[in-house]
Amino acid sequence: MDRPNDPGRQPVFEATNVDFSYGSLKVLDGLSMQVSRGEIFGVLGANGAGKTTLMRLLVGLLKPQSGEVRVFGERPSPKGARCIGYMPQLSALYLELSAEQNIDFFARMYGLSNAAERREAVQRAIDWVALSERRKEPLLRLSGGMRQRVSLAVALVHRPSLLVLDEPTVGLDPDLRAGFWDRFRDMAASTTTLIISSHTMDDAAHCHRLAFIQEGRVIAQGSPGELRASTGVPNASLEDAFLHFVRGGVAS
Repeated sequence: MDRPNDPGRQPVFEATNVDFSYGSLKVLDGLSMQVSRGEIFGVLGANGAGKTTLMRLLVGLLKPQSGEVRVFGERPSPKGARCIGYMPQLSALYLELSAEQNIDFFARMYGLSNAAERREAVQRAIDWVALSERRKEPLLRLSGGMRQRVSLAVALVHRPSLLVLDEPTVGLDPDLRAGFWDRFRDMAASTTTLIISSHTMDDAAHCHRLAFIQEGRVIAQGSPGELRASTGVPNASLEDAFLHFVRGGVAS
């Protein structure tokens, strides 16, 4: 799903020459990218490529060791967290609580203090992820896919301007995954920005623009159509494009 890149838009997210290491292990290596308002931007790479570290830098859980990260023009910090929704790869939910209780708890953390407004927001989020019938059950009784849906509801309960999703469709069946992408497109159309990490080309095909990363470096950026065309191969798939750049190919 291609969208023309508008250079006049103010970036919602900007990373410039970012390095990050865990001890002697370099995870991000001079990484740079920009994301504009209303984009669905996909970060694609194999496990260990640096996707989750980038997501954690984006939401302020980590700080770059060199280079700069800006979100809405500012360095990420807890103060700006209320305009960001974050769905981590590893669940941060409370398994003893119900889906509804988890979503309500995080709604409070995001600053929804008015009880009536919070109930409405929680109901909206539960409906969004199609969990109304299981809302009262503790997460211990829910499948992994259902817990994934609760985690997504937590990320969007406060209607953030920027939604950061780390592998959001893992464990979802094809019908539900398709429904989520319909909703993601609706959110982007209403100017919500989505940054989504994934290792699946099915997710990649739904994004306006993509960054392929390998060993902490961006090896290619562009719309799905641009990346496919860069292979020089007629009717190339996104998987073809990814392998083309991983193997050292250059944009045509």
